[in-house]
Amino acid sequence: MKSFDVAVIGSGPGGYVSAIRCAQLGMKVAIIEKYSTMGGTCLNVGCIPSKALLDSSHHFEDAVKHFDTHGIEIPSEVKVNLEKMMARKQSVVDQTTVGIEFLMKKNKIDVFQGVGAFKDATHITISGTENEEIEAKYTIIATGSKPSTLPFAKIDKERVITSTEALKLKEIPKHLIIIGGGVIGLELGQVYKRLGSEVTVVEYMDRIIPSMDKGLSKELAKVLKKQKFKINTSHKVASVKRVDDRVSVQAENKKGETVTFEGDYCLVSVGRSAYTVGLNSDAAGVQLNERGQVLVNDHLQTTATNIYAIGDVVKGAMLAHKAEEEGVFVAEHIAGEKPHINYNLIPGVVYTWPEVASVGKTEEQLTSEGKAYKSGQFPMRALGRSRASMDLDGFVKVLADEATDEILGVHMIGARCADLIAEAVVAMEFRASAEDISRISHAHPTFTEAIKEAALAATGDRALHV
Repeated sequence: MKSFDVAVIGSGPGGYVSAIRCAQLGMKVAIIEKYSTMGGTCLNVGCIPSKALLDSSHHFEDAVKHFDTHGIEIPSEVKVNLEKMMARKQSVVDQTTVGIEFLMKKNKIDVFQGVGAFKDATHITISGTENEEIEAKYTIIATGSKPSTLPFAKIDKERVITSTEALKLKEIPKHLIIIGGGVIGLELGQVYKRLGSEVTVVEYMDRIIPSMDKGLSKELAKVLKKQKFKINTSHKVASVKRVDDRVSVQAENKKGETVTFEGDYCLVSVGRSAYTVGLNSDAAGVQLNERGQVLVNDHLQTTATNIYAIGDVVKGAMLAHKAEEEGVFVAEHIAGEKPHINYNLIPGVVYTWPEVASVGKTEEQLTSEGKAYKSGQFPMRALGRSRASMDLDGFVKVLADEATDEILGVHMIGARCADLIAEAVVAMEFRASAEDISRISHAHPTFTEAIKEAALAATGDRALHV
């Protein structure tokens, strides 16, 4: 039997990063992955393939709608080759997963393919092509999550689908109905809207992206409606039925009326749930909560103190970068260091176009906490860079403490906001004030100038270009 200092169950962003950090700290590490490729949901059927399709579909939309304005004339009709687009997406995934395999070899991490299950707190059985058992002083559970479903919606993986199937369709839907107006549904909805689908979003809450700042929800809804999305908020889905190649979705609106939506595909995108199937956690003394998540303390230790859990399988935002931070945190804690994570400063991003990004407190949170704050907002359309690239939608909002001017939250929607949000994270990590940001020179012309201008607005209506 092979013995290790640390065994990691799951090779997603949290798992493989924690394995690498443990190896860097001098530990002997094993990583267990049930699938034939490494990288988990994010690399295989999540972040990476969805961004590849978003990028490809964006190029197509630009060619069809915007090239002529830029003085680029295409002599014949621009067409979508979905098979080729999907093949490019897969090549991006393949390159990335191979990269993870290289990193495992570079860091001398033993890789086991199969389902890892606890025999007890220090022994793990691996059911795969070759059944075996290993011993580990410490174990990190990084088994991730799976798409959540509705009890009355039978996922047939053909017409009633999850995000996994939506990433590998063989045809462009004529009418794609999306149940759920969150990040995943809107991103995939935009992919197929650009390629020619009619897209209808059915959301239970009173707004899309309900966990983000209300101003962002309102602006994104306005932009998507301009792109011909049909958005139905405050609708409670009651049934999903498939007949041949048609899907019928019935929902109740806020007036109590029954509304029926008809399409050829239905994407059920109502969030994700922790995945612990086959883990046999009881045998190790690892407890789960009522939502199936692994219970952990502030050090991410489970109820078995030599076993840790990270990422989507524990409480908190289901984000790849949150899992990575937790993976590093656990590795360093095992090594006797004193790491920290500020969960308030983990940014959230929606990769639609315009992109949406947020960090820190929303206005709704600050109001509910009774926190006195000031707000500064600047429209993207007032930037020279925005006009140059025809990306006029959106704004940046800076929220600052009314008394100290410390930045409490930054919320933005517009071109390249997924990248721009990092400036806000750095500023807030060092507890910068809005005035600090307003006094930093930002290159011109850039989208980042909107952050400076919003900070100027927050310091006392001092924005220069609006």
